[in-house]
Amino acid sequence: MMSLTAQHISYGYRGRAQFAVRDVSVAIPARSLTGLLGPNGCGKTTLLKLLAGVLKPDAGTIALDGRILAGMPRRDVARQIAVVPQETHPAFDYTVLEMVLMGRHPHLGAFQLEGPDDLAIAREALGATGTAHLSERSYMTLSGGEKQRVVIASALAQAPSVLLLDEPTASLDLAYQLEVASLLSRLNRQRSVTMVLATHDLNLAASLCDTLILVRDGRVLAHGATTDVLTPAMVNQLYGVDADVSYHERAGRLMVVPVSRR
Repeated sequence: MMSLTAQHISYGYRGRAQFAVRDVSVAIPARSLTGLLGPNGCGKTTLLKLLAGVLKPDAGTIALDGRILAGMPRRDVARQIAVVPQETHPAFDYTVLEMVLMGRHPHLGAFQLEGPDDLAIAREALGATGTAHLSERSYMTLSGGEKQRVVIASALAQAPSVLLLDEPTASLDLAYQLEVASLLSRLNRQRSVTMVLATHDLNLAASLCDTLILVRDGRVLAHGATTDVLTPAMVNQLYGVDADVSYHERAGRLMVVPVSRR
């Protein structure tokens, strides 16, 4: 399993005066499940894209188990790092199985078609995400929760060491949020995949993540164990919201209750 580190990285979009990410240094331990928290426009998605190698930093370096990401062939990066975006809009009306088989592309040569082994891996990923019964369905006919599980299955078919997820439970109802959260927790434990998930949901992060990175205005405010970082003072600093943070006995985790806006 692999770790992911960023050393003093900065990135700015063309036409914008300010950097989206400024002098950020983080270390994502192997096998960890790290939450990336922060308000809209703080740089979470940009940081995920930098960690994935989709964007290259203007300054600083990102390394995958000690190898500088910028110096690795894109195909090699894709074999190790998979990304689950906020939304997936395929250009054609693919079946669920076809969507998941796309995760095998980094492992195929030029003009090479998927073989029996790739099909077996795709079906295993469908089984792991509880979507095997949907394999022949059109992806576009699925519910939001089903689509999200299929996209995660496609990422698993990539056989990555690192999985980066951008708002994996956004726009899902409560039942599907719990279902996806349970799935991610199980995959992290059973497959030892290093995970980073960007989210606005503090209680989701509290239930899933052993480590948190708090980002505001493109900078890291705090980075550490969830129990150390998720405090009323930090929630206030991050969102400008007064909140109670307490241990919930029945849930077995911290619970965040917003009280008022500062």
